[in-house]
Amino acid sequence: MRLQGKIALVTGASRGIGAAIARAYGAEGALVGCLGRNRDDIRTTSAAIESAGGKALPLEADVTDPGSVERAIRELTGDAARLDLLVVNAGINVDQRPVEESDPLAWQQTIAVNLTGAYHCIRLAIPYLKSSSGGRVVTIGSGTGHHARNSNSSYICSKAALWALTRLLSDELAPYGISVNELIPGPVRTEMTVAEKGSGSVMNVGSEWIKNPDDVVPLALYLASCPAPGPSGQTFSLMRRTG
Repeated sequence: MRLQGKIALVTGASRGIGAAIARAYGAEGALVGCLGRNRDDIRTTSAAIESAGGKALPLEADVTDPGSVERAIRELTGDAARLDLLVVNAGINVDQRPVEESDPLAWQQTIAVNLTGAYHCIRLAIPYLKSSSGGRVVTIGSGTGHHARNSNSSYICSKAALWALTRLLSDELAPYGISVNELIPGPVRTEMTVAEKGSGSVMNVGSEWIKNPDDVVPLALYLASCPAPGPSGQTFSLMRRTG
């Protein structure tokens, strides 16, 4: 029970990587706030945690709406007014075309969720993380955010900026003992990636290790439970290749 007594918030916890991490944190003793836009899906994730003996709270919120995120954090933290773990996982990838052919509205939507939504969640969580003895933030990044590939411009740019935000926050929050690290899952079979088509799909990566969501869990648990002060401003990748 490596996370016994901890309070964790996982965004995009309705399915895929987010749901797998939420279930794992619950199994390790944390009270897990499962945040997502789909009420039925986050209730399903929360029910799975509780049926396994853990504690969870479904939190319906849209990361692009700071008001709903703030209400969710307050509901989760309650009288404790403390947050120990934040996993910034919510993300979309709705346009895999080259820049010239891309849809400006889809581009803006991707940035709004993947980058600005992450900003809202972290900014609003900081006061609660400061109340923890060693808060942890894990941003779910992408290898394409470090090594851009053809097409998929909005997703790549959003993840590159998220990596920059991760490094910036690691410096800003270091005085408070809060670590901020990036986890790069690499290609993972989820509803989003299976639906992607074309050269911009994260699944179109040749000899890469194609994972299932549960394959990401061990690294997510390490980043949540490694001894203090632990690493910060670092990227941890499950990809087989660097390019």
